[in-house]
Order: sequence, then C-alpha cells, then structure tokens
Amino acid sequence: MANIRKNEISTINKIRFDPTNPREYDIDIRDIAHALSMMTRANGHFTEFYSVARHSVNCALEATARGYSKRVALFCLLHDSAESYIGDMTRPLKMHFPLFSEYEKKLQKVIFSKYATLDIDDDEKEKVKSVDDSLLYHEFLCYHGDKLFDFTPEIHIDVKDNSKNISETEKEFLRMYEALKIK
Repeated sequence: MANIRKNEISTINKIRFDPTNPREYDIDIRDIAHALSMMTRANGHFTEFYSVARHSVNCALEATARGYSKRVALFCLLHDSAESYIGDMTRPLKMHFPLFSEYEKKLQKVIFSKYATLDIDDDEKEKVKSVDDSLLYHEFLCYHGDKLFDFTPEIHIDVKDNSKNISETEKEFLRMYEALKIK
C-alpha cells in the first residue's frame, strides 16, 4: 500500500502534492484540467452537471469575446485552478475560514507563476472578476433559475451550451491553455 503522508494528496498523474506547501514542479496542467472537469459548480446545486472546467473555459471564451487580451483570457481560464488541489468552499462559508482563503491564494499564486505570470495588474484583475461574476450570474440563471444580482451583467457567450461530456471538457481546457499560454 502506498505511504501517503497526511499532508499530501495523490493527483490523477500520481504526483504527491502538499496543498499547504505548493511547489511549481508538483503542479501539472493535466491534473488541473482533469480535476476541474470532474468538479461541479455551485456545490452540485444546479439542475444538471456543470463543471468548474466548463466555467473556466467559458470565462476564457467570454474574455476573448469582450476583446480582452490573451493574458486576461489565460487568467480567466486559470482563475479557479487552486480548486483542483484543495476543492472549493462556498463564498458565504469561505469568509469564516480565513486560513483556507490564505492557502487558496498562495496556491493560486504558484499556479499563476508557473502557467501565466505573477504580474497581473489591477485592471486585469478587475476584468477577470467582471467576467467571473457575469458567468456566475448567468450560470445560476440558466442552471438554477435564480437571479443572484439586482442587475443583469453583460455576457457575449451562451452558457446554455453544456453539451460536452467530462472528457471533452477536460480536453477543451487543455487545448485552450495551449492556445493562450504565454510563451
């Protein structure tokens, strides 16, 4: 039997990963794509399966549709990547667990450092947040019938197209990363 220490997970690619001490060389984009394609948005409270990977791909597509830079689209694709290693916690609960948020931010920073760049500026952060919030609203409207905000944020893509299965979404995430990655 494998000897996994209590502070490690074993990824789909059999990398022993310590989420409390993330190292760039332990992070694999294939692990991220796989895990996010298996994870549900809204803790599974949608009317059908809708993955975090599908959300991430749609965020990158929305950023592109808005005419944002490839960098912003890449940040949009990767913005939830830490969840692939530590899972997710709903927004209302997360504010009561600041240590979880610290680990999440630390891990996300390492992922951005490896696959994008650390020098995301305030304008780019705001664009990513705007895209993420717009998708959040429209996903909840489409897959839950709930309007989360008092206004309807702009959107340029169709979140209703959820026809790809888990494997196809994983592959699409990886293709999008290859198209957007900073060389």
